[in-house]
Amino acid sequence: MENFLEVNQVTKRYANHLALDAVSISIPRQSIYGLLGPNGAGKTSLIRIINQITGPDSGSININGQPLKPHHIGLIGYLPEERGLYKKMKVGEQAIYLAQLKGVDKATAKKRLQEWFEKFEIENWWNRKVEELSKGMQQKIQFAVTIVHQPELLIFDEPFSGFDPINVNLLKAEILALRKAGATVVFSTHNMASVEELCDDIALINKGKKIVEGKMHDIRMHYKSNIFEVILQDLDSVKMSQLSDNFNVQKTEQLGENIQKLNIQADAEAEHNALLRQMLAIGKVISFREVLPSMNDIFIQLVQSQNTKPNGSA
Repeated sequence: MENFLEVNQVTKRYANHLALDAVSISIPRQSIYGLLGPNGAGKTSLIRIINQITGPDSGSININGQPLKPHHIGLIGYLPEERGLYKKMKVGEQAIYLAQLKGVDKATAKKRLQEWFEKFEIENWWNRKVEELSKGMQQKIQFAVTIVHQPELLIFDEPFSGFDPINVNLLKAEILALRKAGATVVFSTHNMASVEELCDDIALINKGKKIVEGKMHDIRMHYKSNIFEVILQDLDSVKMSQLSDNFNVQKTEQLGENIQKLNIQADAEAEHNALLRQMLAIGKVISFREVLPSMNDIFIQLVQSQNTKPNGSA
């Protein structure tokens, strides 16, 4: 798949702090890309460089096949983690003003914004002051303002912060719809469940270095531990005891009368079908699946591993 954004060996230093150390990432066109890392990893520094708020000390960025230039800012919609609206201004007036700053004429801005306000069920707040709105309502307005100029690249920094579960689902649905309509989406978050639900690709940055990048499914497969979850009914107790002689049975759980759930670790070379045949000889197989590590587990494993190395060396 063609890349919409390419970051090539970008380095950024602030005084004595190396925020980014020759970081390269490739973001496929019309994908949802998770930019992950602990606090202070360098994610915000990279996002600020892409938005041309600051510049890199070295390295380059290509967007849509061209070197990043000031006029490309019109292709980008950016929702920062630290958000703010003018508290004393009326909501609609302020939203239109911010849309005009992004090159949208007043009539078009009003039409698009009112459509988003209706979608978010906040149309009745158009003529109210921002200070009268809840934090969640303000974030909906900022989301609408971020996308009002219909940018090709959307960058969301912790977009779900402060939302209740219903509004989180609403926002997720809109992000998926924007991707389907052609947008490329980058979002930075600590919510690994959202990453697994939404992202096609991810990059993990720690201490200014990229430590992994790729398709999320491929990364989960790479770090798997060959653990299988099997639910069996009417077990043969003799054959069950023999199972422990051949496999590392990590966990058993009684789910009901004559029903057990097992977590079994097999050899890396074990074939799924061969293992399933052995399970069928023990009892009736109700469920059989390989347990892949969660992105949260991988995140913790890789960050802790790098942090234990001298000077964070790779």
